[in-house]
Amino acid sequence: MSELILDKYISYIKNEKELTSNTLEAYMTDLKQFKDYLTENNIDKLKDVNKTIIIKYLMYLQKSGKATSTIARRLASIRCFYQYLLNHSLIKEDPTHNLRSPRCERKLPDILTKNEVDILLSQPSEDNFKGVRDKAMLELLYATGIRVSELIALNMDNLNTKLGYLCLEEGNQISRIVPISNIALKHLTNYIDNYRKKVLKAEQKNILFLNYSGNRLTRQGFWKIVRKYSKKANINKKITPHTLRHSFAVHLLQTGADVRMVQEILGHSNISTTQIYSLTDDTKKLKDIYKKLHPRK
Repeated sequence: MSELILDKYISYIKNEKELTSNTLEAYMTDLKQFKDYLTENNIDKLKDVNKTIIIKYLMYLQKSGKATSTIARRLASIRCFYQYLLNHSLIKEDPTHNLRSPRCERKLPDILTKNEVDILLSQPSEDNFKGVRDKAMLELLYATGIRVSELIALNMDNLNTKLGYLCLEEGNQISRIVPISNIALKHLTNYIDNYRKKVLKAEQKNILFLNYSGNRLTRQGFWKIVRKYSKKANINKKITPHTLRHSFAVHLLQTGADVRMVQEILGHSNISTTQIYSLTDDTKKLKDIYKKLHPRK
């Protein structure tokens, strides 16, 4: 593989494709490693690379223990490179044509049991600003399944405490309406009525969740909050803010909620994204049946 052609291609994707620096770095790394493989196998000319060689390379990656997602990305990088070569008449055929990318396994999300959720949410104290705010945020996150970015971006006018729902916005339009449980609403009302005003600044009066300085709590700040209470709860699982979103979805489905209703609440554009939560529950049921019925338990 010619260094000159490779440099021209890198320049092309850098200037024409407007890729992010991370994506560009990934493309460059993938192609360099493919080039090293070709060199080690005494393949120096682009015209000598055919479909069989690329398949062998993918098999080599698999035997080396590379993840399916990594192999799929490597193939995508190689495919883009050969499409560039074909479009610039540097080769006559694209050796990646009709090569199927390996299917990535859908990773089941980590979830908490209902008891573990109760333990986690019971950790914040309820007699000071920070504890009451943290309690309200955790309860609201589990009650609604909203994203962390949505949680910290909430303003007072996104909230209707009388009817008990959140009105979430995307741009200048309403994206979805999310109901709030009575328990979460109770803790949220306590925070707003009795503690939020203690740090409230006039210019920040619309922000819902504030830090001690009276400014909007950051994403990083909330991650620290979750990490603190997870450690305090002594739950032997890796817990992130997203874990509560996952748990919310699975627990709803376990109690008989329709998958399309959960999709709407979570704001998933594709129902297949929501269906993975059903898979989590089905997998647990399958394991339970297996343990009961298999002759060698």
